[in-house]
Amino acid sequence: MRSSLPLRGKSVLIPRGKNHSKSFAELVRDYGGIPVEIPLIAFRPVTETEEIRGIIKKLNSYDWIVFTSSVTVDTFFSFLGNRKIVSKIAVIGKKTEHTLNEKGYKADFRPTEYVAEGFVKEFLPYVTKGLKILLPKGNLAREYIASSLQERGAHVEEVIIYETYFPETSRLLLADAVQSGKVDILTFTSPSTVSHFMKIVRENNGYEKMKDCIVACIGPVTAEKASSLGLKVDVVPQIYTIEEMVKGIVQFIEKNN
Repeated sequence: MRSSLPLRGKSVLIPRGKNHSKSFAELVRDYGGIPVEIPLIAFRPVTETEEIRGIIKKLNSYDWIVFTSSVTVDTFFSFLGNRKIVSKIAVIGKKTEHTLNEKGYKADFRPTEYVAEGFVKEFLPYVTKGLKILLPKGNLAREYIASSLQERGAHVEEVIIYETYFPETSRLLLADAVQSGKVDILTFTSPSTVSHFMKIVRENNGYEKMKDCIVACIGPVTAEKASSLGLKVDVVPQIYTIEEMVKGIVQFIEKNN
């Protein structure tokens, strides 16, 4: 426990499930805050398709595989079976890299900026005409990486391997939190978490209860989504990680006290 507890007595919405929120919750507690864990997104692998089976069979034909999240790594390896990856591997984010390391692989490339735009900017020097790139992704992922690399002459094959959805069990929990004003700080880790949260706010006429909340978004894409749905964003860290987002919240509180 820290000697200074800037989050003392403040409830912090953690929009992740138990499997992904442990370190987030511990960090909030470390600053004296009260974690309110209500998963706003969950993930499930798609049913294995002929497309996925075909890609696994020709896995060795790709020059690069790009993993954009730890969920993508875990899900892809669930389809991989006993096959080995011989391609070079690019990852976005330290957590993605850590998950890859747990599978026994090392990343050949990780950008310093953990968003698609930063990845493309730093990865372009590796792109040559005809380069074959495999991009496993979720059903709600943007097409920015694929389209940008294709413009430079790469052949990018995208494949949807998991679905992102709003867990039904979270609806009542979130509605109660919104109506009772139990949350002081809202944190969002993706545009989907914002969309699902605001859907419940609209259904429960909760705009007034949210007006005094501190709003923190993990990166500019998420912040843009929050702003477009009527939220005033207070914190966006320069480094797009949970740790930096929480530090940003602490700095915001200390500055505005």
